Amino acid sequence: MAASSLKSLVLIALAVQGGHPAAAAPPAQQTITLDAQSSELDLRSNNVVFRKVRIVQGTMSVSADQGQATRQASGLDFDNSLWVFRGNVKITMDQGQLTADDAQINFTKKLLAKAVANGSPAQFQQRIAKTGKIARGHADTIDYDAAKGIVRLLKNAWLSDEQNEIRGESLKYNVVAQSIIAEAAEQGSQRVHIIITPPPAKP
Repeated sequence: MAASSLKSLVLIALAVQGGHPAAAAPPAQQTITLDAQSSELDLRSNNVVFRKVRIVQGTMSVSADQGQATRQASGLDFDNSLWVFRGNVKITMDQGQLTADDAQINFTKKLLAKAVANGSPAQFQQRIAKTGKIARGHADTIDYDAAKGIVRLLKNAWLSDEQNEIRGESLKYNVVAQSIIAEAAEQGSQRVHIIITPPPAKP
């Protein structure tokens, strides 16, 4: 095991091909930055472990107590890699965030493609553009498909828009349309429960 401990923050900027400024670049060409308190490199397995790590690309960020680039990552190549994050995991996207105890995140072509987060429970929230309210959800596992803009809440799933609540074995939330989907085929023997709270009476 070869290890290197960094006294100051590590700052790595992975510029994507093209050389365009990050602010003006389309999402596929935005720079990825990684900073961490310390790092360890296992030369035999090519695994890199970062402590108190934060990865940022545009409006997306991932932070955790520990982040590990697996063998598929080829060091710090985000083209096609799997990262494992543990401890106080927080994933931030447009107007929303996901928090969990641990998460596995796939990067494809230097973009976050998929995240599977586990917790007791894992939690998700997003501001609803139309009402300004916060949609919140939690479940044992949350599966975020960034390409499709779909968040799936699995096992003990719960979602609320600050007025209504819905519970089920498996729920989907469309982060683009900001809508909830509860498909019967995914409920198993469970039923979907919805609690509708009427708005307060006008004086």
